[in-house]
Amino acid sequence: MIRVLLADDEHLIRGALASLLALEDDITVVAEAGTGDEALAMARAHRPDVAVLDLRMPGCDGVSVAATLRDAVPECTSMIVTSHARGGALKQALGAGVRGFVPKTVSARRLAEIIRTVHTDGRYVDHELAADAIAAGESPLTLREAEMLSLAEDGAPVAEIASRAALSPGTVRNYLSAAAAKLGAENRHVAARVARGHGWL
Repeated sequence: MIRVLLADDEHLIRGALASLLALEDDITVVAEAGTGDEALAMARAHRPDVAVLDLRMPGCDGVSVAATLRDAVPECTSMIVTSHARGGALKQALGAGVRGFVPKTVSARRLAEIIRTVHTDGRYVDHELAADAIAAGESPLTLREAEMLSLAEDGAPVAEIASRAALSPGTVRNYLSAAAAKLGAENRHVAARVARGHGWL
């Protein structure tokens, strides 16, 4: 049996995926997590063979979790699922030892096949996500900076962004200031527009 950890902050998606994977004869979901920190704790406790990680989660993002698991739980192979690939996300994921990079639109049956592939030291990168990431070019933003800008796009105040990201307002301000400085923007709203225009969000 391939022992799997599922980490996604959307409970409905995570639960549905767990139920569908349970129908596979050779896959069992041994743990679920809704945040990056929970994913790390569950991985250390259950020692899964494969961690299926959402790219964006409260706390640590999927790439950060994968990078930590590479050392903390070396027998666990990580793969990322995402609804979009920001510029640089694929490169950072591969650099963190991620073996799979998969869109959330993939079917449960196909996901099961990819889990089997990465479990046997194979690699799978969705060609459309790869093409999007390449077309976007190299982003100067870290994943967390890009996430904060994305949350700021609709004009949300810092306190709301902090609540949604499970971070302190001061930390959010620091990320947004760093992102604006890197993009040469006078404020977070302009920075978000610039980053969106380059395909980095």
